[in-house]
Amino acid sequence: MSDRRFLFLQGPHGPWFHRLGRMLRAAGAQVWRVGFNLGDRMFWRGKGYIPFRESHDLWPATCAALLDRLRITDLVLYGDTRPIHAEAVRLARARGITVHVFEEGYLRPYWVSYERGGSNGHSRLMQLTLPEMQAALDRVDRDLPDSPGTWGDMRQHMFWGAIYHAFVALGRRAYRNFRPHRALTVGQEFRLHLRRFFLMPLYRVERRLATLRIRHGGFPYHLAILQLEHDASFRDHSPFASMTDFLALVVESFARGAPPHHHLVFKAHPLEDGRVPLLPEIRRLARLHGIDARVHFVRGGKLAGLLAEARTAVTVNSTAGQQALWRGVPLRSFGAAVYAKPEFISSQPLAEFFAAPNRPDTRAYRDYRQFLLETSQLVGGFYSANGRRYLLRQVVDLMLASDDPYQALLSGSAAPRQNLRLVR
Repeated sequence: MSDRRFLFLQGPHGPWFHRLGRMLRAAGAQVWRVGFNLGDRMFWRGKGYIPFRESHDLWPATCAALLDRLRITDLVLYGDTRPIHAEAVRLARARGITVHVFEEGYLRPYWVSYERGGSNGHSRLMQLTLPEMQAALDRVDRDLPDSPGTWGDMRQHMFWGAIYHAFVALGRRAYRNFRPHRALTVGQEFRLHLRRFFLMPLYRVERRLATLRIRHGGFPYHLAILQLEHDASFRDHSPFASMTDFLALVVESFARGAPPHHHLVFKAHPLEDGRVPLLPEIRRLARLHGIDARVHFVRGGKLAGLLAEARTAVTVNSTAGQQALWRGVPLRSFGAAVYAKPEFISSQPLAEFFAAPNRPDTRAYRDYRQFLLETSQLVGGFYSANGRRYLLRQVVDLMLASDDPYQALLSGSAAPRQNLRLVR
């Protein structure tokens, strides 16, 4: 195992990358981590830390030199679209280096994604057809676990995010050239996290009242599942320049196509922090099209209850769309999404979809979901201690295997998956 040499870049908030690196060392590999701010440093204790404090213009040359000097065989990162990661992936591919990509799970909340080469719109899933997946599944027992209706470790996610951004802000002098991959400054990000934390009790009351109005209103409704405008899946894999462009399309199409007694519900992402004025824009668009009495907004919270009674669901490319498919709810999505297969995603014009949606092939979707659970979706989480323990029991062996999870199942060489379930 001494020939495996791993270089970590930026990871999820919290100690997940540190724990993973420690386990890889225990397996005999050599491990290093490049840190770009004090938050990265504080969550990587011990040896192998390499600070990058130069201008980001120098990152490509520095990264290339590190890959060559350390004779790196494996590159590990969280998400593949932020500029420093995209450049590192390009350099790694040119050298034949294996790229390991972690992401939030395609089947949240109790799974995370582990893929090689790329994720979301860069995932190998984008090229795989459903018949190819079904042929691979003929070799395995089909045992579909239930789909949970909650995130799993949202509080820990928010906690580690606040700690991370606090360290980033405190370390601005030591890492004066650090630039976040999002448009806001570190200080602005931290203030938004802090503001949202203090407003959570108020938001909880507001959300419950809005949900009660919808659940007890007695009207048929369509659900628009929103996502974070700064999230990689929206920013890099969708046809919309902003979330307001998507809102405009949904409201206008609903006003033209939906029956006049139907309502429209916008469900905000659980981590929405207010950087985009969603509610004022939704109200403005509803008034513009004369449907303000039929449009509702729910701030965060659980999705399952709203989906249970929805006529349809529409989203850009949120992974939450799969919760709609699991329940047999007709789904219209836009942009690149790993689940956007013609067997179960509608391609109707949106106004027509609201008027008379095509039903998804739920049997085909269950095959697709089973394929994910046999390959890239791992039980566990990045943020809670329990979730990290479950994840570590599975992922190191997958990272050290010669084939990636998709190829292993397609070729028939995949080892049996452990039947792990998170204990609450």
